[in-house]
Amino acid sequence: MSAGSIFLWELLGTAVLVMLGTGVVANHALRRTNGNGGGILFINIGWGFAVFTGASIAAPSGAHLNPAVTLALAVADKTDWSDVPVYMLAQLLGGVIGAVLCWATYKLQFDHHDDPAGTLGVFSTAPTIRNSFWNVVTEVLGTFVLIAFILFSPTFKPGPGEGGIPDFGNSALGYAGVAFVVLVIGTSLGGPTGYAINPARDLGPRLAYAFVLPIKGKGKADWAYSWVPVVGPLLGAVLAALLYLAYPA
Repeated sequence: MSAGSIFLWELLGTAVLVMLGTGVVANHALRRTNGNGGGILFINIGWGFAVFTGASIAAPSGAHLNPAVTLALAVADKTDWSDVPVYMLAQLLGGVIGAVLCWATYKLQFDHHDDPAGTLGVFSTAPTIRNSFWNVVTEVLGTFVLIAFILFSPTFKPGPGEGGIPDFGNSALGYAGVAFVVLVIGTSLGGPTGYAINPARDLGPRLAYAFVLPIKGKGKADWAYSWVPVVGPLLGAVLAALLYLAYPA
């Protein structure tokens, strides 16, 4: 596939992923919405199916949608290193665009929200207890689970399996399987940091919040924390890829 095609599909898929994912947080957090106070499970389900939707749209490019996924696939020799910058740039810009589209959807609710200084949480993650080392550990573990599923998940084997029963493997679920994994990561491991597990999903909206979104009275972008949801997922991805190289599926 050409670099231009990769860029287009990754940009579109990541934009949809982030628009829907940040959208469910906005629906929960902003006061004058039909989903206000929906709760953490409401948010996790929304993010899980945001992944499913964005990935399904970006299927032509392989639907990475996440620099951590791209890095892991390159380390595991499943993606050309020359394509990595194209994937990552498209994903980051897609994150910015998705955040802008979320803001446009909820523009009136942002205008009438009674805590505009606290609106960063709609777009980017933050720890409940700030400790850089342990916050990174949380992001490493969550991303490791995601990448391990992607790399080690059994693939479809055509024809009858043992006892004449077809062996579909987890990959038969398609992108829904990844969505389920994102959902369980959010419900099980997302409490401490909000489970970015995707640098583009966090950094793209954070950049949009800081420099693009015209939210009156908005707070700061918390750049002191911004490196954690970038470094943590990338480390987790590399660890999972190295395990795959040592013990390939």
